[in-house]
Formats: sequence, structure tokens, C-alpha cells
Amino acid sequence: MNFLAHAYLSFDQEEVLVGNFVSDFIKGKELQRFSTGVQIGILLHREIDTFTDTHPLVKAAQSYFRPRFRHYSSVITDIVFDYFLAKNWTTYSKQDLEVFAQETYAVLKKDEGNLPESFQHMLHWMQKQNWLFHYREIPGIQQALNGLTRRATFDSKMNEATEILLEKEQELELIFFAFFQDLETFAQQKLTELTQNHGRHKT
Repeated sequence: MNFLAHAYLSFDQEEVLVGNFVSDFIKGKELQRFSTGVQIGILLHREIDTFTDTHPLVKAAQSYFRPRFRHYSSVITDIVFDYFLAKNWTTYSKQDLEVFAQETYAVLKKDEGNLPESFQHMLHWMQKQNWLFHYREIPGIQQALNGLTRRATFDSKMNEATEILLEKEQELELIFFAFFQDLETFAQQKLTELTQNHGRHKT
């Protein structure tokens, strides 16, 4: 899943949120230098990604993009799902999306100096361009895909994926709704499990 989903699936726990965001920037034993809450967030992020990557509904969504974008279809689907989450935000949260986005940036900036440098660089642009809020509209998704296309090793043409999104939006949105219900339940259960396991290790 992409950034907005990981923020939402941190369930208002600040340290979990930080871990959920920096997980892809943390390798091996680096995990141990973070607090318990951040470690739980890092592990939760990885569990969410594994669950997502193997879910049949996600594979169904990816099938719309795979013929044209091949292995980039998984990255595109992550972005598209953030679009549907942002677009339907009031279905999932009572908090205004703009407020949620700004609070998320504030939490991440609190202890920014202790976070990986590459993440700090990304966070600067995320906040400046307000990615989390702008995912709710096609231009925001287009901007995200443009950025991924620029950074891709090969000529991915991911910036053209909005054509398929617009053409198949209704079908993809139905897949998202069904999948995200499963994902939210899984993430809540996994967070409880990780928290309990870390609690036992401390005693």
C-alpha cells in the first residue's frame, strides 16, 4: 500500500505511524535503534505489504495495468488505492483529510533528525506538495505517477496509467472497497498481536 493507507492503518498511534512510514528505509539490525512503538510500526508496515502483495483482489486490480506496465503494475495499484482511500475518506474517518494530512506531517517532523536522511528528503517534498491530501484527485495521482516515472530505472511510462484508471475507475473502486475492508481488519489484528508480543518480550 502507499503512504495514505499506511498513515490511516497506524490507527492514531504516533510511534506506529513513524515506523509505518520509515519501514522501507530501514534494513537489518537498524530496526533495533528505534523505540518499541516505532519498531512495531516498521513490522506492521511489512505485514501490510505482504498481505497486500498476496491478496487475490489486489492481483485482480493489478491485472488491469499489467498488460501495459508489467511489473510496475503493483506500484501503480498502490497509488491508485490511495486515490480511492482519499476520494472516499469520509467513509473511513470522521476527521477531515486535510487535518489528518497536516497532523501526519507534524508527527513525522517531531523526531525527523533521528530518521533516515533519504526519508527526510522525501518527507520535505511530501509536506511541501501535500501528497496525502492531493491523492484525492486525479491531478494528485498524476503528479505521483510522474514522480515515479522520473525515478524509475527503465522507461516505465507509469505516468500514462491514469488513462486506465479513468477508463476502469468504477471497476477498480469496487475492488478497492472489498480489499480495504479485509486489509483494515487484518491490520488491526496484526497491530494487536505485535503489541502483545513486544509486551511479553519486555517482561
